[in-house]
Amino acid sequence: AFELPPPGEATDATRIANEEFGAGLPLADPGDFQDARKGFLASIEGGIIKDEAGNVVWDQSRFSFLDQPAPPTANPSLWRQAQLNAIHGLFEVTDGVYQLRGYDLAVMTLIRGQTGWIVVDPLLTKETSKAAFALAMEKLGDAPIKAVLFTHSHSDHFGGVRGVISDEDLAFGRVRLIAPDGFADAAISENVLAGNQMARRAVLQFGNDLPASPTGVIDSGIGKTLSTGAIGFMAPTETVKETGETLNIDGLDFVFINAPDTEAPAEFMFYLPQKKALCTAELATSTMHNILTLRGAKVRDALSWSKHIDEALEMFGGDAEVVFASHTWPKWGNEKIRTYLEHQRDLYRYIHDQTLRLANQGETLHEIAADVPEASFMRQDFSTRGYYGTLNHNVKATYQRYFGWWDGNPANLNPYPPVEQAKRYVKLAGGADNMIANAIDAYKEGDYRWVATVMNDLVFAEPENQKAKDILASAYEQLGFQSESSIWRNYYLSGAKELREGVSKRDITQLASPDFVKAIPTPEFFDAMAVRVNPAKAGSGMTINFVFTDT
Repeated sequence: AFELPPPGEATDATRIANEEFGAGLPLADPGDFQDARKGFLASIEGGIIKDEAGNVVWDQSRFSFLDQPAPPTANPSLWRQAQLNAIHGLFEVTDGVYQLRGYDLAVMTLIRGQTGWIVVDPLLTKETSKAAFALAMEKLGDAPIKAVLFTHSHSDHFGGVRGVISDEDLAFGRVRLIAPDGFADAAISENVLAGNQMARRAVLQFGNDLPASPTGVIDSGIGKTLSTGAIGFMAPTETVKETGETLNIDGLDFVFINAPDTEAPAEFMFYLPQKKALCTAELATSTMHNILTLRGAKVRDALSWSKHIDEALEMFGGDAEVVFASHTWPKWGNEKIRTYLEHQRDLYRYIHDQTLRLANQGETLHEIAADVPEASFMRQDFSTRGYYGTLNHNVKATYQRYFGWWDGNPANLNPYPPVEQAKRYVKLAGGADNMIANAIDAYKEGDYRWVATVMNDLVFAEPENQKAKDILASAYEQLGFQSESSIWRNYYLSGAKELREGVSKRDITQLASPDFVKAIPTPEFFDAMAVRVNPAKAGSGMTINFVFTDT
């Protein structure tokens, strides 16, 4: 009789798949590890950060298991990236430029001005931001914060602002708060209308309900995971609108590249001529990024993304001696920087152009994702590998941007919804037992994608069928163990956990912190209310008074 492996155990097929995957990559290359450790100055003892009540909001020590070689339960390429992202501390990037890495999903950069500090991207939560900044002040010497820069409109780069400055700092003009044009609208609107669904999917994408272990969460591709403290928001006092715009901030010149509608709706990069240092924000990091993140968002523009990286290369590629970003680690040396930026530029252009080439030949979304091969440089340059985004789902996203959800096949125009379709497939297959037998045969062959396809239909048709759920969970687990993408891994393993244990009862609806609620423009607040109206319950006559206290 066939028996599934115990939860958390890799099959022979998975072990062999991971060994073969690793054999095709230069995993022994030490260059990234040298860069990730370069300039180390200090670290937070134990890597643990707590809030005022003593609750742990960040625990880097959970990932101490990464000091071992890659186990069969992890893709060896992702394991390598996870080891790199586990290196944490305060680092000197170049004279007067420092980074705090490994204390949240993102990286906080500190730049020494003439009279104080310029903070770039103060992390996701107040607690991690405050602790990271305190470590820097202890090592580098205390000085006032003169400016804060938000490179873009994702909360892991601005949510910790209250850990470094206060409302009074802005009100009295002690601190400049600089962000790209459109920042406030983009930061607020992304979470207001679609927040509940995004939050639910983010739990799965980042593996929030999984343990940190060789069989659970090991990384998020661009960093370890999300901190769990207080997320804040402050509106900028200044915005950057144009590429080439130069601001003198506490005695240092910042030359900006405005890069809207790339990795975020509002985003900028900047160059420090006096330091020969380029900040690429989140347009270029040491991984392939998402054209469409699995947590859900509006599809991004791979062509625009590529062109803005090229703009940075054209403007500053001849002079830059160090490039740093809002995730992962810096790179030094002009030749190395140019190659890195060229590959990042070419990566997103390749995704865009090959998707359109094959679409114009009549291929559909899933066919293109299967047919676009890795570009040659992706086998040698780890910064272009799919630890976060993947070639597969980025191709699908690019197709979606141009052609939408439908593939042009009339059969797919109005299919049955999942449960109704699944019931018909079960009937077609001759019943659940036949489907399970087919899935077991595929499982023995290591064809976990087909197992997942067949058992997903059976679970939709018969949600109480425990055997089907167990087989599906095991297939998801093996697919997760083989995934090079951290978020594919986290999604697969979270799916397996929910099939085995049920859906977590965590409250994911409390996205909006008081800062966000206060900042929501009145029209958007009413829009947010409108998407909660259930027409089936409509028809009651009622009068509601809204009091606008600030008018």
